[in-house]
Amino acid sequence: MSIRKKSIISSVLVYLGFLIGAVNTYFYSRTGCFTPDQFGLTKVFFDLAQNMFAFAGLGVIPVVYKFYPYYKDNLEHHKIDLLTWAMVTAFIGFIIVLVCGIYFEPLIARKFSANSKLLVDYYYWVFPFALGMLLFSVLEGFSWAVNEAVISNFLKETLLRLITTVFILLYYFKLINFNTFIYGFAFLYLFIFVFLFIYLKWVKKLPLSFTVSRVTKKFKKKMFAMQSLIFSGTVIMSIAATIDSIVIAGFNGLTAVGVFAFAQYGANLIQVPQRSIQPVAAGVLSRAWKDKNMAEVFRIYQRSCINLLILSLFIFGNLWLNIKQGMQLVSIQKDFDAGMSTLLVLSLARIIDAGTGLNSFVINTSTRWRFDFLSGLFLLAFRLPLTWYLIKHYGIIGSAFADLTAVTLYNFVRYEFLRREFNMQPFTVKTLYAIVLALAAYYSSYYLLTNVNGWLGIFARSFVFSALIIAGTFYLQLTPDAAQLLDNLKKRFGSRK
Repeated sequence: MSIRKKSIISSVLVYLGFLIGAVNTYFYSRTGCFTPDQFGLTKVFFDLAQNMFAFAGLGVIPVVYKFYPYYKDNLEHHKIDLLTWAMVTAFIGFIIVLVCGIYFEPLIARKFSANSKLLVDYYYWVFPFALGMLLFSVLEGFSWAVNEAVISNFLKETLLRLITTVFILLYYFKLINFNTFIYGFAFLYLFIFVFLFIYLKWVKKLPLSFTVSRVTKKFKKKMFAMQSLIFSGTVIMSIAATIDSIVIAGFNGLTAVGVFAFAQYGANLIQVPQRSIQPVAAGVLSRAWKDKNMAEVFRIYQRSCINLLILSLFIFGNLWLNIKQGMQLVSIQKDFDAGMSTLLVLSLARIIDAGTGLNSFVINTSTRWRFDFLSGLFLLAFRLPLTWYLIKHYGIIGSAFADLTAVTLYNFVRYEFLRREFNMQPFTVKTLYAIVLALAAYYSSYYLLTNVNGWLGIFARSFVFSALIIAGTFYLQLTPDAAQLLDNLKKRFGSRK
């Protein structure tokens, strides 16, 4: 199955997941359901668990999909021991994190009890949540390597949110209390880990050998060297990605975290295509680098830049045209109106990140993967003090500007590295055409239909904007994937006549 086809399937699953996530966010934020601080607690759960997972993983996940082609080419499937040692390493890492978490609990209580008491009350329930996230992520990385990214995407992006919906509805209809909701919430990732484990075992793609193979003996020093640097880079990236909600909880409380989470969810819709293609491309890029197929590496990098830019602009335009009226129509609590400027700034950051393509995966799967650690260190050194200062003085909008600044600099550094080191410059004049097209489509839709209110206005603006973007993409021939996709659809439906 090609990258394009898998990406389309993954995109459908991710969009379905985000649709379910939108329903969840609606119930989290609608009048008469969860309070903003309860919603904020679920956000902090994710971010604390993300950091625990980053520390406990000990950098093993990128090693799995980077070195799997060497195991596959040199061992019988049942003798591949890569996943076994990855799981053992992760479990040891979690034990260390658990001990540290218990030791530092009094410090957490002192720092957060004043503004974020709910976090202190439910602190220990973060650990099963983090354990599930860790185990699933290791198995997910292996799924990417064995070309089962579609099922792992379904579990992470769709099923996880669907189970969350069940717990939310049970709480909404007063069938469970908030305590029971959090208890169920804490085991979400462990459930999908078990599901993925059983699936891979069923399709006979889950080798668990405890005998040290000759491939492990040959590459163990290289794997450990990569793991050591990747571990640092993973921790750095995790802290940089999650520092916002933790600092906001400390300075402004969980209600502010809830407002920020609402804005962040809207901005994260823009990343759906990017998140869809990443797991599919990881294995293909690893193989291309191993085979020294530079043309294929550059093709994937360049196509990802223009495709993801067009898609991110498409999603943002539809979102920003309708967000304010949409919130009024579905009775979102007024507290969340304060997050609109934050949503705008975060969306710009997501567009920049998407428009620079799969630069992170291109570097991580290359022989120069160490650079990802160095650039991550640069990001953290810049991001941490900037975020702390801007949140302290400007609240959640300060966090958004810190994110925008850091993402812009970080992607510029990656872009320059790939351009200088591998002579890869992915941008063309069509990049500019895509931006101009999106601006023209947005303002045309806005001024033509700005006085049309209600659901009719939302559907009309979305239809006009979407039609202009799609027509412009084909007319200007912005990406060859659009024409190829259309040809494939014509052939498929034509053959049924």
